[in-house]
Amino acid sequence: MESSRPPLPPFTQETAMEKVRLAEDGWNSRDPAKVALAYTPDSQWRNRGEFLTGRPAIIAFLTRKWQRELDYRLIKELWAFRDNRIAVRFAYEWHDDSDNWFRSYGNENWEFDEGGLMQRRLACINDTPIAVEDRRFHWPLGRRPDEHTGLGDLGF
Repeated sequence: MESSRPPLPPFTQETAMEKVRLAEDGWNSRDPAKVALAYTPDSQWRNRGEFLTGRPAIIAFLTRKWQRELDYRLIKELWAFRDNRIAVRFAYEWHDDSDNWFRSYGNENWEFDEGGLMQRRLACINDTPIAVEDRRFHWPLGRRPDEHTGLGDLGF
């Protein structure tokens, strides 16, 4: 079992930004088992109104999420950091099985153990229906290209 996931706390501006990008890359993989490895085995989550504990629950949650949220593309941005905590804001675009498109906006608070695994994730998220022509995240599925604009430059 993985016990260390650099960068490690306490975070600097540079390492906090790296941690955020690594998290974004993981989530854009849409691989629940891979994403779950970034969390402690007993990680605690609040995602909207759902409360989860542990990697098996995280994997089940993410599996359900990406079966419903199709063509998911995410951008995360560092908001603040201190010691072993990071706050991010994010937006992602997706569509349902009826091809209705949405942009979801939110904030997350993260707390890490000494090995750099996330032990707590608190997420607040709001969904907004969008027209297909209003989509802003058009890169191929997977990792967001380095040259793609971030949230601030997109006006979010």
